[in-house]
Amino acid sequence: MLIRTFAPEINKTSIENDMNKRNILTLWMLLSAFVLMAQPRKEDVLQAMERANAHFMTKYPDPGKPTFVKKERPSNLWTRGVYFEGLMALTELERQTEGKLYEPCKKYIYDWGAAHQWKPRNGVTTRDADDYCCCQTYLDIYQYIRSTSSSAQERKREDGVRGSELLIRPTVECMDNLLSAHGIPWVAGGQTKSEGSFGDWTWIDAIQMGLPVLSKLTRLCHFAGEQNASRYADQGWAMYETSRNKIGGGLFNIEDGLWWRDADFVPPYTEPNGEDCYWSRGNGWVYCALVRAMDAMLVAKNAEAPQYFEPLGTKKWANIGEDAHWQSYMADYQMMSQALLKCQRPDGFWNVSLHDPDNFGGPELTGTALFIYGMAWGVRHGCLPKKKYLPVIFRAWDAMVKTCLHDDGFLGYVQGTGKEPKDSQPVTYDKEPDFDDYGLGCFLLCGSEVYRLVYKP
Repeated sequence: MLIRTFAPEINKTSIENDMNKRNILTLWMLLSAFVLMAQPRKEDVLQAMERANAHFMTKYPDPGKPTFVKKERPSNLWTRGVYFEGLMALTELERQTEGKLYEPCKKYIYDWGAAHQWKPRNGVTTRDADDYCCCQTYLDIYQYIRSTSSSAQERKREDGVRGSELLIRPTVECMDNLLSAHGIPWVAGGQTKSEGSFGDWTWIDAIQMGLPVLSKLTRLCHFAGEQNASRYADQGWAMYETSRNKIGGGLFNIEDGLWWRDADFVPPYTEPNGEDCYWSRGNGWVYCALVRAMDAMLVAKNAEAPQYFEPLGTKKWANIGEDAHWQSYMADYQMMSQALLKCQRPDGFWNVSLHDPDNFGGPELTGTALFIYGMAWGVRHGCLPKKKYLPVIFRAWDAMVKTCLHDDGFLGYVQGTGKEPKDSQPVTYDKEPDFDDYGLGCFLLCGSEVYRLVYKP
């Protein structure tokens, strides 16, 4: 009646069209509000990271003490190395936000490295990527301490190791040994191969353990003014490319944009549903490695020498140009991003088996955290479209915090060590994995990128 009385000239069709437009606008506003509501507050992200980390540091007050899972191992093994990668990321956030945990976290990292005399596990002659994973943090803390030390106490610590260059000397020796061994044959599966050290990474986990070490060392040498800094980046590419295209006939399946864990899992091996076996955390390791390798080549345009740390709120970067294969890494990264997007569960997680949701399906933190770490980095750097990936990132972060993070900081739904979906099952909220460090490292890496993504001054 109102329409007939006050607008007799408007016909029924025009009214319906107007209502459709309004409905579309309302729906768009609701969707926009949902995305906005789903975006976490940076304070909450940092608090979640701090809570999880406090649980670990309280449980292990001595960072140099050996671990014991069935047998004693030094605390610079790969599982602990991944944790310290995450702790390094948290420590940088604490520094820039003037957090109270900055000093305790930095000391914890330094004491850990000093306890191992800044050496890879099993010494500088090792060619096992698991052994030199720890060197990622050694390189970071070297640059960190050297660039930010101002107090007498910090200078005294450096004097105690007779100069900060000793923090990286074992790492440099280990990587130089890799370079010199590139022509030395190696044996795998009873057969002699000819790739030398280029073929060392026979399992994809090793790409994350090793590639960022070579990339970070490239960056450090570049800013030290070395003429041949790219030699380390070239070694990293040669090892990555061999894993990608040669080992097992090539461990990267371009058709699916995902990786088989090692030569044992390439076809004809399949999951119970007949699909290829793509293990979530294994693909997460590669995805993480690509991000860390590419990030090592970037410098924030508003960063200050000599440390060149990325200030919060950075929008623009410059590439130092030392890695000639940066674009090749980016192509693989974007290919993986699209493939992973198709595999996310409705609840925000990824299954341990990316193409068989019924093979031990359910929430799992490590793969999920590594994927979100990489996606958040990509959105920040303009490599992935915001509209498509922001809802994925925020949904996954919210799921991990609400589903995995206990009140005391313990993280549930962490798959223990292994190499495929069936290992260390069942994965549950309350079950403690055999190693409780690398899952936290993945969570801290993820949280650090989500924090930077939502940060506003």
